Amino acid sequence: MELVCPLCNAMASYLIKCPKCNHSMENTGAIQDYFDDYSTYLPMEITQRIDGVPYDQCLHLFYCGHCHTDKRISVDRIYI
Repeated sequence: MELVCPLCNAMASYLIKCPKCNHSMENTGAIQDYFDDYSTYLPMEITQRIDGVPYDQCLHLFYCGHCHTDKRISVDRIYI
C-alpha cells in the first residue's frame, strides 16, 4: 500500500471559506510545489522533510481571489 494525498491525486476536494471575506478559497496545490522550479519532480521522501508537517500529511496552499488571502491546510494522506 502507498500513502498518497487525496487532493494531489484528485481523489477529493476541500471547500474552504476565506477567514477574512468568507468567499471560497481555491486549492493552488501542495506547498512544496512552490519551493523552486524542480521541487514538483523531487521524490516525496525529500519534500516530506522540508514542508514542516508529519509524513502522513500534505500541506496545501489555498488562495482567495477576492481579498488575496492565502491559508495553509494540512491534508491527511490515505493508503491506496
